Amino acid sequence: MLQSIRDRSRSWGAKIIIGAVVVTMAMFGVDSLVGLFGNSGDEVAQVNGEPIMRQDLELSVQRAIRSGQVPAEQERALRGQMLDELITTELLSQYADEGGLHLSEDQLDQIIVSLPEFQDQEGRFDQELFRNRLASAGYTPVGFRDQLRADMKQQQLQQGLAFSDFSLDSERQRLASLQRQTRSFRHAALGVESLDQEITPSDDAIEAYYAEHQDRFRRPEQVRLNYVVIDRQAMAAGVEVDEQALRKAWQDQTANADRRLSHIMLTFGDERSREEAVAELESVQARLADGEAFADLAARVSDDTVSAEQGGDLGVVSRGFFGEAFDDAAFSLDEGEVSDIVETDNGLHLLTVTGLERESFASMRDDLRRQLAREQVSGEFNDRVQRLIDESFAADDLRSVAEDVGLELQASDWLSRDTAEGVLSEPGVMTQAFSEDVLEEGYNSEVIELDSDRRLVLRVDEHREATTLPLAEVRDEVVAEVKAQQRRDALSARADGLVETLNEGGSVDLAWQQAEDVSRQDTHGLSQAVITAAFRLPAPEGESAVYGKVVDGERAVIIALESVGEGEIDEEVEGFVASMSERLRAQAAIQGLIEHLRSEAKIER
Repeated sequence: MLQSIRDRSRSWGAKIIIGAVVVTMAMFGVDSLVGLFGNSGDEVAQVNGEPIMRQDLELSVQRAIRSGQVPAEQERALRGQMLDELITTELLSQYADEGGLHLSEDQLDQIIVSLPEFQDQEGRFDQELFRNRLASAGYTPVGFRDQLRADMKQQQLQQGLAFSDFSLDSERQRLASLQRQTRSFRHAALGVESLDQEITPSDDAIEAYYAEHQDRFRRPEQVRLNYVVIDRQAMAAGVEVDEQALRKAWQDQTANADRRLSHIMLTFGDERSREEAVAELESVQARLADGEAFADLAARVSDDTVSAEQGGDLGVVSRGFFGEAFDDAAFSLDEGEVSDIVETDNGLHLLTVTGLERESFASMRDDLRRQLAREQVSGEFNDRVQRLIDESFAADDLRSVAEDVGLELQASDWLSRDTAEGVLSEPGVMTQAFSEDVLEEGYNSEVIELDSDRRLVLRVDEHREATTLPLAEVRDEVVAEVKAQQRRDALSARADGLVETLNEGGSVDLAWQQAEDVSRQDTHGLSQAVITAAFRLPAPEGESAVYGKVVDGERAVIIALESVGEGEIDEEVEGFVASMSERLRAQAAIQGLIEHLRSEAKIER
């Protein structure tokens, strides 16, 4: 939201129109007081005792979709990401409050009236624009003010952290010098085939590795779950929808689409009475009924000489452009239809629609089918949800509930709190699975509202405590890791020997490849590990190369650095690098704060 905020006005003129904001707030009525969906809804998380409500999560998801950030089909996968963002926002907000950061109501008012998104073409705050922009973004005025207050306090906090870190001129010059530096070197790779013998780990090595890395082989606390899901969209998938109903829904949903209009206008007053104008337009209606073209009649009859030259064409018109009477007539017409006589301040009109700026029926058909099918099954969906609530609460198992409600009883593999996938990974599900009532008492979970279309109930089938897996059970995995480590060690040792020989002036038989004028940006197709190693070597003195090596995956690479170049000055690139360096330092400070807050916080999902 803050990306749309520009420089705030501090003028007396802004203060004078602050009252307009209050008026606009009042225009939203009760909805502005209770929020878009009211204050009901369960918690999806707690941050240091402060709840994050499901309605806030759903609003964030829908705003992301509405803004075009995420396709609607990825809505379910988006929830986890948005919950993490809400948790981070709450942590920063709490930290800002503890630090005494504050914005007064007057400051908020000044920010709102100075946002260009809410100003007309003359730069003045526009109540109607304010109301429409908030509604289209899914905000109420009160909700918008709360979000703006939180965003501005966090911006103060982040700017304070960012501006507390800076670079000296000498540091920027040194960075520019390093950035444009180039290096020329030879390189040769040693693969596993270069080793003298096959790596076979000993039992002692396997046991030592296992003992040293037991955390890698620790199995967390796990459960197997039985669960049922009621999915309104799945129920709707099998519903047949009448073609006529689809076309009516398409017409209803595109009724307010922009349209290209033509008109025939007659004025009345000194030269023509209203009755005479009506009679003349009735004559035009008769001629249209006899087959004469609207454009021809507009050219001969219309008093609007500008549009008459174009066959009466007014261009593409949006609702609200010409007034209520005009809109009522124009937006009730389908393409090719002609209106009855319409009276406006300008005179009397006949209107026709020559084109509709709307999505085609074919492109909307699938979405409309899903929408209408979903509406058809909503009654059954609600009934089944209520039965699930009633029966799962008192049942001693979940299988009988599934059978009674007509649901498939599904079973999971072993899951920890952090390894669930699919529907079980959605916010709140694993929290329920590991709750006292479900895990320790053996009850069915509450009915979990995953989103507006899905409800889930789960029950723990099996449970096992966290434990370190015995070596016998993970031996193959341990052996594979030890072999990989020993191969890397052997390659590293062989590379060290070759580098030592080369540094002493000896010769080695290697398949050298040449790399000329390699920069940090233009890597000539070499891996980042090789580039990093080459740029860490000291510059050679005289004609002698400087040798080094790096282990890069399943190979070791010998590097012979031959020369270091200054590179060409590119002020644009160097300015960008300097700017990015400042940003990265600021981001590191902010990210460090967030990680610290998360490590110290009590977060429950």
